[in-house]
Amino acid sequence: MNLVADESIDAAITIWLRQEGHRVWAVAEMTPGLTDEAVLALAHDQRAILVTADKDFGELVFRQGRATHGVMLIRLDGLSADVKSELVSRAFKEHAPHLEKAFAVLTPDHLRVRRALTRG
Repeated sequence: MNLVADESIDAAITIWLRQEGHRVWAVAEMTPGLTDEAVLALAHDQRAILVTADKDFGELVFRQGRATHGVMLIRLDGLSADVKSELVSRAFKEHAPHLEKAFAVLTPDHLRVRRALTRG
């Protein structure tokens, strides 16, 4: 699966996802400081799901109607990088078909997927 890792994502998650066979563009490695709009556009252009811990992307997608291929917002504060990596990886393994054109929110106990995205 094609993914874009926002700067808000732990490097360990990016490494783990790559080891799982995903193609991951990491903003921190490419262009640190990229605006949220540019990050979302990059993910859309690459037909990639954006993985982020930044809630501002909900505003861009739902209120501003920005085009997206999909977003996974991770809400895993307080967990170790390894636990976060495992939870994100498991979410992609178990729910990949449902994540494209969706806005998903991952918490330690649940993955909520809203398939309301019609643009992009």
